Amino acid sequence: MIRKSSRHSKIAGDFGEAFVLYWLSKHGFECAQVDHTGIDLIARDPETDELMGISVKSRTRNQGRETAVLNFPNEHLTKVERACTAFGCRPWFAFVIDAAGVITMMLMPLARLVELCPPGKRVVSLKMRPKWVSQYLSDPEIRWVQLSAGGSAGWGSLSGLEEDE
Repeated sequence: MIRKSSRHSKIAGDFGEAFVLYWLSKHGFECAQVDHTGIDLIARDPETDELMGISVKSRTRNQGRETAVLNFPNEHLTKVERACTAFGCRPWFAFVIDAAGVITMMLMPLARLVELCPPGKRVVSLKMRPKWVSQYLSDPEIRWVQLSAGGSAGWGSLSGLEEDE
């Protein structure tokens, strides 16, 4: 089990936003982080000139829970749509999931998200079992990247580190 800090949810959210910004910028998108109800990022696609309002959802999954559904409240869809109307942009969602040594980022239009994951009574549920992830990654409307988190030298103790003399 991963022992997360008391601020891990905030840190994971900040990481997810920064990661999506980095990836978009690396691929020529003009983009910026925004502090607005409903959206976290605004980006302009360099190929289509489309202005995108992006809500980022980040999760860190403990071992054994890698395939857990990613849920968020239905009302968030309305908040994203309202923010995008105010800024004249198309609503998008980005999902950043750190699970089993792989960090997956998926970026999809809100309309595609609703087609794949119709809202339930209270929440939208993005299924994360391998079958579903494979479907998302083969969908031409979903942009994605995966990073291998690799191994580590053991974070239990840093006492073995010595200063250079």
